[in-house]
Amino acid sequence: MVRGPASTDIGILDIVGIGFGPSNLALAIAATEHNARVPPAAALRISFLERQPRFGWHRGMLLDGATMQVSYLKDLVTLRNPASDFSYLSFLHERDRLVDFINHKTMFPLRAEFHDYLEWAARRLDGLVEYDTRVVDIRPVTVDGEVTMVDVVAVRGQTGQTVVRRARGVVIAAGLEPVLPPGIEQSERVWHNHDLLGRVGKLPSMVRDRFVVVGAGQSAAEVTEFLHTRYPRAQVVALFSRYGYSPADNSAFANQIFDPTAVDDFYASPPAVKDMLNGYHRATNYSVVDIDLIDELYRRVYQEKVQGRERLRIMRASRLAELRPVESGVAADVEFLPTGNRETVEADVIVFATGYRSRDPRQLLATMSGYCLDDAAGKPALDRDYRLATTPDVRADLYVLGATEHSHGISSTLLSNVAVRAGELVRSMAERRGQVRSHAGGRGEAAVPVG
Repeated sequence: MVRGPASTDIGILDIVGIGFGPSNLALAIAATEHNARVPPAAALRISFLERQPRFGWHRGMLLDGATMQVSYLKDLVTLRNPASDFSYLSFLHERDRLVDFINHKTMFPLRAEFHDYLEWAARRLDGLVEYDTRVVDIRPVTVDGEVTMVDVVAVRGQTGQTVVRRARGVVIAAGLEPVLPPGIEQSERVWHNHDLLGRVGKLPSMVRDRFVVVGAGQSAAEVTEFLHTRYPRAQVVALFSRYGYSPADNSAFANQIFDPTAVDDFYASPPAVKDMLNGYHRATNYSVVDIDLIDELYRRVYQEKVQGRERLRIMRASRLAELRPVESGVAADVEFLPTGNRETVEADVIVFATGYRSRDPRQLLATMSGYCLDDAAGKPALDRDYRLATTPDVRADLYVLGATEHSHGISSTLLSNVAVRAGELVRSMAERRGQVRSHAGGRGEAAVPVG
């Protein structure tokens, strides 16, 4: 068991953020801007722990030519503070590309360029982040029978050193974890698409001729197009249970499900209405593909039929019945669902673009999870300000970002509302800290600004 006293070098923090992806990066910016507007005694002391050795966001899918699926105006700050110098437009201005971007006439920048923007913002806040630091426990700090604070226990990746940060609360934004079908394990020949570029970069030249891609969503279609383009001699098989790729619904009215006000509506809805709304609007985000990419893949299939050399094969209405290693790679037994007929497809590599799921915040809460309450469906109960509902003896604040689709709606895991949500969290933290100071008769420790 990891043990250690609370760190004394930085004192008591208001909030420790667990993870430093876009959600907590937006929070760091909002807190910095808040602190610049208030007296030093009212500033929030905030710090972040990130298990990666440096900032990175879906690096394995920064494919050439891949664009964002959300507008650049839904960056880290603009919907909360259009005047912020952390905006995407400020980034372009600093890089001397603003005029060029305007001439490009697009709302959807390259994914690689947007990642550069996120890195640019993260570097400006390096002093708030401890990278290569993995959280292993969150422990209660009890005073007079109440949990007034928590100790966040972490381990440095390089040294194994124990790090303990004491805080009045935590914000868990641990991101998503890749999902593989039951019974499937990653190997040298079996991948999930989340680390596609890293895996492709290590492929020996003799195993670049046959690929199978499982999945029907945007990532699956992008991987299929990428492999078909990168390896012009390879056969690429796209395998999914639908009859064809389904287009994403990005129409104006449907996109209102991602509006900040939609979070209020969703949170206030009874469970049956929540289920109805999620069911109606899944086509905005889940297992759907941009129509331009669908058209491009169909164009390639048709062109190859005309040319008599079909490198891109679509195995529709099919499922992977069995996967087994063979001497030359992997063999996939594929069942055609309408008839039940099976066919064996051998490949050098099979890529599962089978999605992600939110990490269960209760796993990271560890010791503190016993203080958290569930809703009627057995999922974590959350207040509107993203605080976990806890037993009455807990005064420390436990916020969760991302793993809140059941309570706050379909935009929870997306970029759409990170800016507005960060502002909501900062307001909640500032108000609750003021309540703590008032409860203590104004005797709380003076805080140091984080900017």
